[in-house]
Amino acid sequence: MPDIAEKEVNSPEAEKQAPAESEKKAPDEPDNQAPEKPDKSEKRKKKKDTSVPEEDNNSHTVTLRRNVAEIKKYTVIMRVLAVLTIILIAVISIGYAISYFYDKFGCFTVKVSKYDMINQGLTLSETPDYDKSIAVLNADIVYDMTNISGEDLPPNIDKINGSHNGDNYIAYTFYLINAGEDTITYQGSLNIESAEGGVDEAIRVAVYQNGDKTVYGKTKSSGAGIEKDCDFEFASSTKVMTNKHEDFKPGEKDKYTIVIWLEGNDPDCTNEIIGGTMKLGMNFKIIENT
Repeated sequence: MPDIAEKEVNSPEAEKQAPAESEKKAPDEPDNQAPEKPDKSEKRKKKKDTSVPEEDNNSHTVTLRRNVAEIKKYTVIMRVLAVLTIILIAVISIGYAISYFYDKFGCFTVKVSKYDMINQGLTLSETPDYDKSIAVLNADIVYDMTNISGEDLPPNIDKINGSHNGDNYIAYTFYLINAGEDTITYQGSLNIESAEGGVDEAIRVAVYQNGDKTVYGKTKSSGAGIEKDCDFEFASSTKVMTNKHEDFKPGEKDKYTIVIWLEGNDPDCTNEIIGGTMKLGMNFKIIENT
């Protein structure tokens, strides 16, 4: 009799089971093959993944443009500030120069109260005929004025309108006009606004009012009274003179000529006052109206 075991082994069912068992055993077999190398394309993908995203690049570009714009704006601002600084320095320099020249010897200013000009019509003019109201007049300046004698002044010095200075004296003629409708009383005062270097010791001021001349000078430094060439002493250390005109009618005009010089015959006119400066100003105001 044939062996039963052999039949079972050689049967078709056994043959079908054999491959299945071999497949099951395959994974359990040792892997003697070399490890697979990573694909280069995968490396490229990884490298690409580590780069900056496109959105970040755009944001960096916007930031860079913004920074450039800010730098340009800053540059423009700095240039504007530099120009403004130069302009400011120039303005200050001009103001200093004007102030310096204004402080030089012989500055003379005439003023009326703006309130009186606007409300009462009291006005100034360099000529008897005027086309507009003026509250302030400025005489021309004489620089480096040296001493002279009052006797050397021109005889017609009060016959010329406006500034008509000589080499060593200041002469200024102006008009005070009642351009309002009321009869008024005004007061005038000729003030010493500043005096340096003792120059006021030897100064003389002649005031012509409607042709009448009066000469003012400081009291003698010895205290002995008025200088012989003067009509009156200065009213005080800060005031040359004061005057008053009552019953000043509408349309009426007062003509003034102010002459300023250094009197060479004054004992106080010495080298010690060289370089001294002085400013005078005449102010007018209404003290009564009818």
